[in-house]
Amino acid sequence: MTDEKIGIAGTGFYVPEKVLTNADLEKMVDTSDEWILTRTGIRERRIIAPGETASSMAEQASRQALEVAGVAPEDLDLIIVGTITPDSPLPSTACLLQTRLGNTTAACFDVSAACCGFIFALELGQKLLQGGRYRNALVVSSEVLSSITDWEDRDTCVLFGDGAGVAVLSKGCTRGELLDCYIGSDGEYASLLAIEAGGSACPITSEVLKERKHFIRMEGNKIFKLAVASMVRSAQRVLKQTGLTSKDVTWLLPHQANLRIMKAVAKRLKIPENQVYINVDRYGNMSGATVPIGLAEMDNNGILKKGDLLLMVAFGGGLTWGASLVRW
Repeated sequence: MTDEKIGIAGTGFYVPEKVLTNADLEKMVDTSDEWILTRTGIRERRIIAPGETASSMAEQASRQALEVAGVAPEDLDLIIVGTITPDSPLPSTACLLQTRLGNTTAACFDVSAACCGFIFALELGQKLLQGGRYRNALVVSSEVLSSITDWEDRDTCVLFGDGAGVAVLSKGCTRGELLDCYIGSDGEYASLLAIEAGGSACPITSEVLKERKHFIRMEGNKIFKLAVASMVRSAQRVLKQTGLTSKDVTWLLPHQANLRIMKAVAKRLKIPENQVYINVDRYGNMSGATVPIGLAEMDNNGILKKGDLLLMVAFGGGLTWGASLVRW
């Protein structure tokens, strides 16, 4: 194991040009701007154009992050992509991204942890770099949630959007130093947020398509309570591991699923709302991509200052949860 620090050398993000507003959704399902905004805090979300994919969005975000980091694609040792909407079941989106970037030697693999995809991938990237064999890792989350959304289901279609976020991890980098991470799961609650069909247990058939089982389904009220409790617990755990408290936190960057969830988490952690980064109103829930997109926005806009303590926390289907602590 190496004692060298692992830092975030560069960040990047990409969101599609097409904007789907609450007013647009009013024409599609029985809903209203007021209903959506009150319950979720979302005003609009981005949707991919024809020809765009998880790997194409990841490429756009990756090139931006690599340029910031000053790392050439061929110098990447690892490419880890957190996604539940891969271009295809096989090969991995990470391998497709590798080809797009022109790298031919990195170890590439996908991570399936739903909305915690980036946090899980970040933990893996950090630990692999600390192992001493690798020097640069590309950690990505790219999601095309519009591809698994039932646009006739008003309870879920108002929530989701598409996008990709990236962080370049480098050994010896003191910028955005990864202090510690905590991840966990509990499959007992798997049915609360799931896609029933599309795997080996329930292959796609004409009957399955007719019953719309290939779309995401969620028990919102139960998920809300579990999300708040798990995100708070994850945040407290990673802070305790590093001997810090929520009073030391400069910025809280939570998974952008729902504004009410984020406010509840901040309140229970006793972190002021003006220290919570929020972009859910502009992008909606992009699963694992929400945290790295928020990170890239904070980085690009100069919000993060040297010495700031950033707490990133997420919760997703599986169920999964995780938190990462970064010293900028």
